Amino acid sequence: MTDLPERMSGVHLIGHGGPEMLVWRDDLPVPRPASGEVLVKVLAAGVNMTDINTRKGWYGAEGRLAGWGGEMAFPRIQGSDLCGRIVALGTDVEGLALGARVICPTNQHEPTADNPIRFVSIGSEYDGAFAQYCLVKARHLHDVTASPLSDVEIGAMPCAYGTAHNLLSRANVAVGERVLVTGASGGVGLAAVCLALLRGADVTAQCSVSKSAVLRGFGAAILPRDAEPRRQSFDVVIDVVGGDGFQSRLDALRPGGRYATSGAVGGPVVRGDLRRVYLNDLTILGATHQPREVFAGLVTIINTARIRPVVSNTYPLRDIARAQDDLASGRHIGKLVLVPPVDKD
Repeated sequence: MTDLPERMSGVHLIGHGGPEMLVWRDDLPVPRPASGEVLVKVLAAGVNMTDINTRKGWYGAEGRLAGWGGEMAFPRIQGSDLCGRIVALGTDVEGLALGARVICPTNQHEPTADNPIRFVSIGSEYDGAFAQYCLVKARHLHDVTASPLSDVEIGAMPCAYGTAHNLLSRANVAVGERVLVTGASGGVGLAAVCLALLRGADVTAQCSVSKSAVLRGFGAAILPRDAEPRRQSFDVVIDVVGGDGFQSRLDALRPGGRYATSGAVGGPVVRGDLRRVYLNDLTILGATHQPREVFAGLVTIINTARIRPVVSNTYPLRDIARAQDDLASGRHIGKLVLVPPVDKD
């Protein structure tokens, strides 16, 4: 650890609010790993709506300072997507080597007696990837050194593709099943389309027609964003939109179908008819907690490059406000990625 710099550049979130709460710093201390921790040099960090929602305080209630997994403190270095290289190991770390390229899930399982599925989130409950270095507990890291994907491609995957892989795993999507994916041109939606196709499902992607060419090229059928899906025509609905279309998505499920959600970009409060749920024996799944073995399955996909993420643009980390504005505007398909500055010799 003697060759590590004392200071680093990064972005401090100083409170809930707009982009003015994102403050560039060149004097942040480079953390040192304690027992069981690893110091990672950040190579690329994806931009996600969860970072914007956390900045706005969207996950909170009754004025509580809220991150994704619980209460958060300021200042905070956000960044829920990480692709990095190990530069220092704390004591009692086994199975990880200096120089290894690594990722970690955004939501990290830290159970308690009262909450067996409790998680903490990188960039929310502890400092994340919007800096040159970050600390991660060794048990949450996965080695992706073997992957032929680029740092930027891998940096686009942990949050969106981890969320999508978890949704499909919870819904137990199988070969030949008919799957509807909403918000299919966004990060999680596009990831769900690609991963469902990889499972051998028959996928319909719901998105604006102007953004449908990429999805059609992957082999998905297209349902226009404002259209209602045909009743009882899908085995599974993967929904990251919510909002006014909730009932029509329930109605689109065949008897015994499964509805899985981990997002609500169209609105978190929905109206639905419970009779549709119990009379059709539907299963409704909320999917945030990711068992380690589920994320490990995504790591295998990454290491074998069975899919490549769609990255529409990259930005210097200093341009985080512009990147988040581009993401929130919906101007781009797939993922946007931030790249930290390189250390000066």
